[in-house]
Formats: sequence, C-alpha cells, structure tokens
Amino acid sequence: MTIIASRVDSEIDVLLSQLQQLIRVPSVSAKKQPTIIKCAELVSEIMSRAGISTEIISPEDRSKQIPPVVYGEVKSKSNPNGKTILFYNHYDVQPPEPIELWNDDPFSGKIDGNFIFGRGSSDDKGELITRIKAIEYFLKESGDVPCNVKFLVEGEEEIGSSHLEEFLAKNKEKFSCDATIWEFGYVDEDDVPVMSLGMKGLLCVELYAKCSNADLHSSLAVIVENPAWRLVHALKTIRDENGKITIDNWNKDVRDFLPEELECIGQDEFDISEFKKSYGLNYIFNQEDIEEIKKALVGGVTSNISGLFSGYIGEGSKTVLPSIAMAKLDFRLVPDMIPQKQFELLREHLDKNGFSDIQLNFLSGEPACRIPLNDEFVKLVEASAKEEYGKVIKSISSAGTGPMWYFNKILGCPCVSIGCTYKYSRIHSPNEFARIDLIKKTTKCIGNIVERYGKITDKN
Repeated sequence: MTIIASRVDSEIDVLLSQLQQLIRVPSVSAKKQPTIIKCAELVSEIMSRAGISTEIISPEDRSKQIPPVVYGEVKSKSNPNGKTILFYNHYDVQPPEPIELWNDDPFSGKIDGNFIFGRGSSDDKGELITRIKAIEYFLKESGDVPCNVKFLVEGEEEIGSSHLEEFLAKNKEKFSCDATIWEFGYVDEDDVPVMSLGMKGLLCVELYAKCSNADLHSSLAVIVENPAWRLVHALKTIRDENGKITIDNWNKDVRDFLPEELECIGQDEFDISEFKKSYGLNYIFNQEDIEEIKKALVGGVTSNISGLFSGYIGEGSKTVLPSIAMAKLDFRLVPDMIPQKQFELLREHLDKNGFSDIQLNFLSGEPACRIPLNDEFVKLVEASAKEEYGKVIKSISSAGTGPMWYFNKILGCPCVSIGCTYKYSRIHSPNEFARIDLIKKTTKCIGNIVERYGKITDKN
C-alpha cells in the first residue's frame, strides 16, 4: 500500500470541501460563462496550495473567449531523471438543463451520505481532485514525489477540445512526458474499475432547414413546406431503425479488431438487465446478442440526434408553420475514421438524396485512439489498480470520446483511463453524483501508480 493511504482516509473532509468549491463555480463551456475563468483560477489555487507549481496559460487572442489551460508541475528531487507522468483533466462541465429535473441546485455540491451531487461531481471535477490530492499527500508525507509530475487541465473538453491539438503542438516540450493518466475512468456495478485503453472519436454537426422568411399561419401548410418535416425526412435517411448508419462508405475506413482485442472484449462483463433497470429501458439494440453489444460499446459507430428545435415548444398550442428547423447530431467514430472526411460523406449523402437545401455546419471533431494492450504502462496501471480494488477490467476503448488521439500522436505517449466515476453516476444528466468511497479508493490508486512509476529507472 502506498505511503499516502492514511492521509487519504484522515483528510477526506478537506478533499470533499475543495470538490464542493469546484462544483459551486459553474463552468459550462458551451455557454461561455464568465465564471469559467473563475473556475480555472480556483483549480490553480487548489493546486498551488497542494504544493504544485502552477501556471494559467491564456489564449493569445483574448477576444475569442477561449478558456485557459491550467498547467501544473512537480519535479522529483530524488528522481529528477526518472519518468514523467502527465495527468490530463478538464474543469469545464456540461450544461445542467433541464434544471427542473434536478432535486437540488445543479451547482450545490450537496453531500448526502456516501454521495456528493452537482454538475461536475464526477465529470470531471471529482476525478481531478483525486489526482491533485494524491500528489499533495506525497508532498506532505515525504516532501517529494516518486517521479516527475505534470498536469494539463483544460476548459473545452465538453465542447470538443477544439483548440487542444494546436495548443499541444505549440507547447510540445512543456508537456513532454512518458505516459498520461486520462481524465476519468468508470467503476462498474460490482465496484470493479474499468481500465480503458482508448476513446472513440466524435463528429458534431448542425443541420438547418429554412422554408420561408418568417413564421406563417399553419393553415398555409396545404401549400407551403414545413421545414421541420423537411428536416425529419432528411434525418430519416441517415440511420435505420436498428441504429445502422445508411450513409454510403461511412464504415469504409473502420479498422478491424485485432485478435488480442477480440479476446479482451470477450472477457468484458455487461449486465443487460441491470443496464435496462438503471436507465428505465424496455429495449436496447442487439439485446439478444451480448457479444454484439460488447463489440458495439468499444468499437461501434453511432449517429445520435442530441437536439431538435422548430416552431413553438411552450405550454399549450400555437398554430404556427415555423420558418426554420434545426437539429444537432453527434457521430461516434472509431479508428481510423477522420472527422472531416466523415463530414464530407454526410454532405454528399444529403445532396445525393435530394436535400442539398439543408444547411450543414461542422461544429467539432476529433479522431479515435486505441493504446496497445501489451504496453508496459498499461501493465503498471493494471497492477496499481488491482492493489487497491483487487480486480480490474481491461477495455480496449471507452464508449465515450475525449482528445486522447492528440496526446498519443503529438506527445507520443501511451494514455490509460482509470478513475472513480461510478457507471450509473448520471454524468451529462440531472442529479449527477460521485461516490465518496470511490473517490477515496481512486486517490489511493493514483498514489500507487505514481509510486510504481517512480521505481522505473530506464527512460528508454
């Protein structure tokens, strides 16, 4: 057990207090809230109090309102020429809407028994605090850290990390490292951590239909096309009722699973009944084929409508024929799909099917990434997690998305995802929460990783 374990237990109240402070500063990047800068400053302050040298790196062009990056570093006194580990996290959060479905203020940080509630409690402020406190406890216990440590905490992850690639390329030397611990990691219903070795890619777009220069009386629907119907017809051509994308050549560049990846997928556990019960579902795709479900979660592409708007959506009725309709879509991608190429395929599809009048806007995109199962850092993280949890599940990829590809390609380092996010913690949904017992376990797990990494002397 790491030397910091006792501090994790004895100082948990301080950890939770600082997590509450972070939750209580709204930092919704999608809304460009002014308080997002305040949150970056708070992250820097908490890191500085922990003994981590920090720097807030603001964009050169302040007019673009790009959230700053918080950089942190601790150089090992006893092992300055040893390995360097980078912790990547983010301080921005998803919008809290619909507000009325929250039991309390979305930014309350309310603690109730073993749970702490609020937007960002799990994704990603709860994860971030485990990394910061693990390093702080090393410094308090011994005045040193076993290996060199760096932090990169950004404020745009929830909107696609659109400036991260350029930022890493410009600051490659500053963020150079030997390995990266990713910003989160799931813990399943049996309290077993899922160590993920990849992230799916993502393409986010908007579709607009416009049929008149102003809203019209709905009686004119006998002769005037409704843009909402126009958009619905266009959307129906993109995906079938079983979730299969019907765009020509959409899967052309998809990389096949390697034999060792298929073996790993076969060992994954997935409880269909528990999943359906937790989310109140009556049906899921391929529910009669557990192997197909497991493959889809780690390596399946998706087409998802994340938002639809047209006309009047207030209380009661309004007989209006709207002038515009809009839909937001996100597509999960897998290796070796390129977001811009997939965007062009979507545009070609709409044109080919008679929807050239539908305006298509590129919002954001990032490629997928997968780390080899036999990487030495993967083995180290697995051993470290087993020391705390007793058991670990390896997954070749998360079903979600993050900018892992940039770290792997630009910094040339392996990235492994491990963390404290309970599988059903309602991230991106009302009443998001984190489990305090898992926060404690993961803080100790991070300590195990840092301690083991400090014992590796060969930098090559």
